[in-house]
Amino acid sequence: MQISKETAEKKLAGMNMKDMPLMNITPSLCTVSPDWFKTYKKLCREFMSSLTDSVQELVFMNIKQDDFMELIMGRKLPENLSIRFRIPLVWGGKLELENLFMCRTFPQSHNLDLFIIDQQGNDNIWLPNPAKKVYVPTHTASGGDGGNATEDRLSQLAAQLANDRDI
Repeated sequence: MQISKETAEKKLAGMNMKDMPLMNITPSLCTVSPDWFKTYKKLCREFMSSLTDSVQELVFMNIKQDDFMELIMGRKLPENLSIRFRIPLVWGGKLELENLFMCRTFPQSHNLDLFIIDQQGNDNIWLPNPAKKVYVPTHTASGGDGGNATEDRLSQLAAQLANDRDI
């Protein structure tokens, strides 16, 4: 059954993601290259390395310092974080940085999967489309373990890394 934007927003609000922007697409099945996963893994590493401009959002993920460094060096995605496609490849999404965003695996990524699967068979699909590279629900963005000290520490690490890379 086709759902309206208002219904989609209500469903997301029920999943504690009332601030998640949506985009409407008409899915058309596309062929995905057999080597897509190899390209995807390389793109994920590039995406993680690009997160030095997202320290404000990463602070609210409560990432340990070592995991933070591994993340922004493009080496390893910390536990309970997922990199998602804004538009799935099978529906015409591209293997590009702009088509990716990061969020917690549980509950956000899990709930977004349920949200999308629930629309299966519809002519138009509402997809999550956060404004930034890292999605942090507003109800969790008002504070976290470490407060400003954590943000300052991660900001300093990111600035040093950027300086080291001549970014």
